Amino acid sequence: MPLKHFVLIMAAWIGLAAVYATDPEVTNVTAAQRTDGSKIVDIWYDLAFTDTDSVYISLLISEDGGNNYTINPAAANLSGDIRYVAQPGTAKNVIWNMGAESRDFDANNFVFFIQAYSFVPFSMNSVLAQGGTFNNGTSDVTISSLFIAKFEVTQLEYLSVMGTNPAYFSGNLNRPVERVSWFDAIEYCNRLSMRDGLISCYSYTSYGTNPNNWPVGWNTSDANHSNLSWNRTANGYRLPTEMEWMFVAKGGSYSQNFSYSGSNIVDSVAWYANNSGGRTHVVGELLANELGIYDMSGNVREWCWDIFGDYPTGIQINPIGPSIGTNRVR
Repeated sequence: MPLKHFVLIMAAWIGLAAVYATDPEVTNVTAAQRTDGSKIVDIWYDLAFTDTDSVYISLLISEDGGNNYTINPAAANLSGDIRYVAQPGTAKNVIWNMGAESRDFDANNFVFFIQAYSFVPFSMNSVLAQGGTFNNGTSDVTISSLFIAKFEVTQLEYLSVMGTNPAYFSGNLNRPVERVSWFDAIEYCNRLSMRDGLISCYSYTSYGTNPNNWPVGWNTSDANHSNLSWNRTANGYRLPTEMEWMFVAKGGSYSQNFSYSGSNIVDSVAWYANNSGGRTHVVGELLANELGIYDMSGNVREWCWDIFGDYPTGIQINPIGPSIGTNRVR
C-alpha cells in the first residue's frame, strides 16, 4: 500500500513538503573523521542550483559499500550545511557527531549520500483545511482544522527519510511511493519528525518513539498494529484519521458534493485503470479538489490511522476509529 497525504496538527507550522522542481546537483562528496578523538565526521560536497531560492539537503549513510543506506543520522547530531541551504557553492560542510550515535568510522565501507532537492516550506505547500461538519453516510462528523500536504508523498521524499525506495513504478522519483505497509507509514512519519526536530506522534508500547529502539519484528505481524499508540499532543507528522481524510477528500467546508474529489468528471482528477496506462503518475498532474489538494481520487490508495470498523451512529467530534480490531483503514 502507498503512503499518501500526511498531516501536521495546527500547532506545527514548520516542516517538509513535497518536491516538484528540477533537482539541484551535488558532486564531489568526501568525508573524513577528525583526528582529535572526538568522533566527529566532516562531510564535504559541492552544490549547484539556479532555479530556486534555496534547497533541502539530506544525508544518508551506507555501511556496506553503498548497497543499502541504513544510517539516517538524527537531526540533533548534524550541523553545518544540512537541511535548508540558501546558497550554492563548493566545499559545503556537514558535521556529523558520529560518537553520539555510538558508531565508529569505517573508511572502507561507509558511503555518504547527499541528496539535494528544491522545496517549499510546509506552510506554503500545504493546505489549511478549516474545520467543519459533514455527513459520512451514517452520522454527522465534526473535524477540527488541520494542515495537510497538497500532494501524495513522493518516492524521493520517502527515499530521503527511509533510505530505500520500495515503489514498483520507479523511474521518476516524483511519482507517489507505493508498496508501503501501514507500519512503514508509521515509521516514516516518526523518522521525518525526528529529522525535522518535531515531537514524534507514535510510540511502540514502552519502547518510545524512536524506531531505532523498537524490538526486532515489531513490523512483521499485522497483529502488532495494536502495540502502537498515538500521542495526540505531539506536533510531528502523522497519518490522517479516516474521517479527516474523508472530510478533506470531499473538499472540506468548500465541498461542492462532487462524485470524485474535485470533479464529477473522473478523468479530470484521477488516474485509474482506464487512463493511467497501468502505472502511477507524477503527483499533482491533474486538477486539485476544492481545497487545492491533488490525487485524493486515483493514482494510489492511502493509509489512515484508524482501525477498520463500522461507523458509529450519533454525532461524532474528531473520531479516531474503533479501539480494537484486526486491520487498519486504507
